[in-house]
Amino acid sequence: MTEAEFRSAILDNSFNGELLRRLPDLGLGQCHLTAGCLYQTVWNQLSGHPPDWGIKDYDVFYFDEDLSWEAEDRVIRRVAEATADFPITVEVRNQARVHLWYPERFGGDYPQLTSAREGIDLYLISCTRVGIEVETGALHAPDGFDDLVAGKLRMNPRYAKPAKYRDKAESYRRRWPWLEIMD
Repeated sequence: MTEAEFRSAILDNSFNGELLRRLPDLGLGQCHLTAGCLYQTVWNQLSGHPPDWGIKDYDVFYFDEDLSWEAEDRVIRRVAEATADFPITVEVRNQARVHLWYPERFGGDYPQLTSAREGIDLYLISCTRVGIEVETGALHAPDGFDDLVAGKLRMNPRYAKPAKYRDKAESYRRRWPWLEIMD
């Protein structure tokens, strides 16, 4: 799969296209559309499912050095208002703050990040490390698309958490049984 084919595939999911159209107007620093709404749309295309089938939420990462919950909450509310007409869940997270709440929510340490892309780089599964910067349209896919298209789920060596990786991979395989967990 080429970058152009990936872009075409993710735009089959009309919610992705509409988010990419609306999010730049909000002026969020380093704003990326990322995670399952992108790679799961590709898996849906490969599986013959509707483009938005099985997608739990649409992740929006941004980066703001204001680490207060109040600042993030204001952004969450702005995005919710901008997408109120969507029948989907849009999950918004300031990547500068993740290290503050991650240990309590998921257990274990999480590094303090210096960019939104660093959050994408720490996904548990390598082929899922994809994002589109909404202002520029720049694609971030450090692992390319070969494993994504082949359905090969490998633990991300940059953030090796074997038990969490296995749980996440199994949750994907329950929805897309053709995926292969590579141990």
